[in-house]
Formats: sequence, structure tokens, C-alpha cells
Amino acid sequence: MKKVILILAATAISTNSFSSNYEGSTAQDIWSQVTSTPYLSLPKNKISYRSLFKGFKSKIKQSANRTLSNKSDILPYFDKLAHPNGICLKGTWNITEDNPYTGYFKKDSEAIIIARSSVALSRTTVGSNRGFGLAGKIFPTLDENQRVKTANFFLIDDLGGTKAPHYTGVEMTNEPEVSKTLAVIKNIAYSIKLALTFGKADSNPGIRQLYQISEISETDNTVTPKWMMIKARKGQDVNERDFRDELNIENRASNILFDIYATSTEVNKKKQWKNLGYIEFTESTVSESCDHRLHFNHPKWKSNLNHK
Repeated sequence: MKKVILILAATAISTNSFSSNYEGSTAQDIWSQVTSTPYLSLPKNKISYRSLFKGFKSKIKQSANRTLSNKSDILPYFDKLAHPNGICLKGTWNITEDNPYTGYFKKDSEAIIIARSSVALSRTTVGSNRGFGLAGKIFPTLDENQRVKTANFFLIDDLGGTKAPHYTGVEMTNEPEVSKTLAVIKNIAYSIKLALTFGKADSNPGIRQLYQISEISETDNTVTPKWMMIKARKGQDVNERDFRDELNIENRASNILFDIYATSTEVNKKKQWKNLGYIEFTESTVSESCDHRLHFNHPKWKSNLNHK
């Protein structure tokens, strides 16, 4: 059951053609696309076992390997089968503290970031079990018109969901907690189908490695943290029923700040987090392109990473 939940919430699935000629993107082009199709009202996209099939063909079987291999930042219209409802955010990635890691974990690294905040399964409002997630896309530049290859990461608070009233009140990591909630049990057939398919496509789906970030601008001797966590700074809670309204920058008096933590060390099963810096989100949008065109590449498992 634990493996089923891990794969369900860690995976967002694309149903489009494989692109092997990835040359990077500009932040301006990606954000322009994401903001070009705003919703007039918040959708309630629902997951179902039937959504995994098109006629007699398994959509998930066709797309699992491509999702892990396709590095494109924008794709033609597709359905996110595990995290169908989201809000996209744009801002900056800022590393301000000394640390042993390489790439864009290094001190003084600054970059543009475009992210998608979402919940696993279908429930989006306060009072429901919600598994909050954030997929981040780092553009290693502050020039919105510079074409660069992006680095992607995936963080979740609890794979089964919790009753946490605010997105800004949880801690999200790349190896999250697992609660066996009623929502997951009710969708067990859906979860098992995802688990079986992605278990064949990738190793260790319960943790999403971070090497894409540590390898930016590096050729060798890279050092990658085993774990990463972000959590919003205190005092930023906004009381909205739907998490997408909560994260809407227009509903706030200021930008949203998330502190970045990382570590490769555990003591008595407690991770020894070190603050590296922060993410500042300055823009947001809820749109069809956010839910159905923005794509995050899932890094395949590497067994030879250097952790400190």
C-alpha cells in the first residue's frame, strides 16, 4: 500500500510525443504560454480509473517512459492524471548561505523559477484531505529572454493528504510522509494501476532526486543533497477555502516566501536540515496551460550520486 501511494503522488503523467531534441526555453516564452489561457472560474478536475484509458489503449502505459525522458517545458494539451488541479507561480530562486553542494545549490546562485502548486487526487478545499505538492522548474538565469535548459524538482508534504488548513503551513520534501487516508483507499484501483506502470518505468519512485539542480553549469565532481525541503515563512497564511485562491498573489498584500532547506544527514531518523536560501514568488495564474501544457521532467534514478 505504501508503494502504491508513493508512486501515485510523486508522479504527474504526460500523454504526448517524446521530444529528444530539447534545446531549452526562455522563461518569458514559458510564462507567456502559461498565462495565455486563464480560467474564468476554478475547475474541479477529477481523477477516475476510466481516465487512464482511451478506448482499449492504456494512456498511462504509453506515456510513462516518455514522461521520464521528455525534457520539454511545454507540451501540447495533456492531462495530469495524479495532480489535476493546480496554480502556477513565477519568481526567483535565491541561495544565500554557504553549503557543500554544487550547481544552483551554491551560495549566491540566483535564478528564475516557474512552479506549479497542486494537490494529489481531486480535493482542493479546506476540510478535505489534501496532499500538497510543488513542482519547480529552475531557469539558471535572471534574463527572462535567455534560452536555457531547465532543472526540475518535485516536493510533497504528505502523500496521503492531511487536514492542514493552509498550503503555507506545511513542509514539503522530495521524500514525503505517507498517511493511509480514506481518499487514497477509495481510489485504490486507480493507485494500483499507476503504481504497476511506473514501478516498471523507474526505480525508487518514493524519492525524487535533486541532481538536475546540482549539475547545472558543472562538468564533474558534483555534490547533491539527498533531501530538500521548502516551507513558507510564518505569518503568510491567507484564509481561503481553495488552495488556489490561497496562493493567488492578487489575494495577498505581498509576495510569497518559501525557505529552502537541504541535507544528506540523518541523526536518530531526524534529518539535519540546513537553510540554503529562499524562493520568492511574485506572480501567479490559474489557467488551462498551467494544468494541461506545463511539463516537468522527472529525473531517472542515479545510484552513483555524491552526497555530503
